[in-house]
Amino acid sequence: MAVRFRVRRFGSRADLDAALSERLRSELEGAGEPAAVMLSGGRTPLTAFRTLGAETLSPSAGLRLLYSDERHVPADADASNFHQSQPLLKALALPEDRVLRVHTELPLADAADDYERQLAALLHAVPALRFGLLGLGADGHTASLFSAADLERAAGRFAIAVHRPDGRDAVSVTPELLARFETLLIVAAGADKRAVSRRLLAQDAEVVAVRAVAAREIVDVWGDSEAL
Repeated sequence: MAVRFRVRRFGSRADLDAALSERLRSELEGAGEPAAVMLSGGRTPLTAFRTLGAETLSPSAGLRLLYSDERHVPADADASNFHQSQPLLKALALPEDRVLRVHTELPLADAADDYERQLAALLHAVPALRFGLLGLGADGHTASLFSAADLERAAGRFAIAVHRPDGRDAVSVTPELLARFETLLIVAAGADKRAVSRRLLAQDAEVVAVRAVAAREIVDVWGDSEAL
């Protein structure tokens, strides 16, 4: 059965950013049993991270954070997703052991294996992967899954090392992990995403993001008026 995309279109980028900020707040502060929330990388969620970072947050008890992917760069580099999320992390003030990050100080293969172990341990520690946030690249990638070869290597794993087309290395979560989230949200913004967003919603199997979420029943897709 094909995945069903539930689409929400926003009239402007500002409207999308405001809604994403509110959605993230709801997921991070949600009541109930300890659960996990996945943050995406890239530019799209940064305004939401900074907006929430300027507020007072009350994270749910036992909340764990993880990342969809990470470039293999120092943790304080501008290209680091972990670094870019610091405003949000500071506002949440979670204990260090509740933020799962890719240890990019390790060699690439070791960093991927270490993240794999962290994710496996997470699945034993929490009753639910509550909410996962993903971006969508203009080339159709999501997380740091760029090609059919990446998807093939991801079989049976929660994290893999990736050699990105831009020459950078990265560690990415896999379709195996994406299938386990209660809710998965893909966010697209900007005119450069319009063509690939249409292909995503048409379930074009040549789009890596389509194949990355193919095991799910439902995926939410949000975008501004330029992207959707």
